[in-house]
Amino acid sequence: MPTPPAPLIQVLRLCKEYPSSGGPSPGTGSQAAAGFVRVVDDVSFHIARGETLGLVGESGSGKSTVARMLLRLIEPTAGAINFDGHDLLSINSGELRSLRRRMQIVFQDPYAALNPRMRVRQILAEPFAIHAKELRREGEDVHLPARIAALLQAVGLDASALPRFPHEFSGGQRQRINIARALALNPEFLVLDEPVSALDVSVGAQIINLLRQLQRDRRMTCLFISHSMPLVRYLCDRIAVMQRGRLIEIGDSTQVCERPQQPYTQELIAATPEIARS
Repeated sequence: MPTPPAPLIQVLRLCKEYPSSGGPSPGTGSQAAAGFVRVVDDVSFHIARGETLGLVGESGSGKSTVARMLLRLIEPTAGAINFDGHDLLSINSGELRSLRRRMQIVFQDPYAALNPRMRVRQILAEPFAIHAKELRREGEDVHLPARIAALLQAVGLDASALPRFPHEFSGGQRQRINIARALALNPEFLVLDEPVSALDVSVGAQIINLLRQLQRDRRMTCLFISHSMPLVRYLCDRIAVMQRGRLIEIGDSTQVCERPQQPYTQELIAATPEIARS
């Protein structure tokens, strides 16, 4: 039997604590009792290449904190993060900068994530400018007008968006621009942090369908964060359930949704209506 490929992402015993200004916290562990709040507690999982893992839980469960630690946007208190053989917590700033080309994130608020003073043309050109030296060193032919046009087309927009500012677009269009920017450098790993929770239902459905199409076309490795079990079932290969900073259940999406092992998972499933699969 052939050896399965190593996961693209491996997370081992990840923890994050913050000082508590209100005295001892009811959280877990001795540090929490000593005046620290542990918002992520001993979380371990992996994501295979080409797989989409859904990380689901109610607000405050720690799922967005996990996502930001994976990209080193915030620093873990303890644990290990491995990306394609690289120990993300021990590499230097230059190595991390280079790896960031391969890891991108789409944030929850489509307006706050865009610079209101930049036109769409500038927003989409920015990733190429930041990594221009590395791209030239690798001999990559970057013809920006063609690349930017292709990005807009991939997310369902056209060239008429280029001279406009973020405030001139709807929420759904702004999220499409965010997605286009995240895809600019062809990342191998994409974090989607509740990308439709700030949108109304009909616009959110359009973005979800766009993400599903991008999954099929690009075979991306993704971490999709949500509070909706039906939504992660629709988009994800596997589901990990978080409650109060801990990972309490993980498995195949069908298995977790149809045969949940934890009462909390059952509550999440009952809390939102089913989404028809296409």
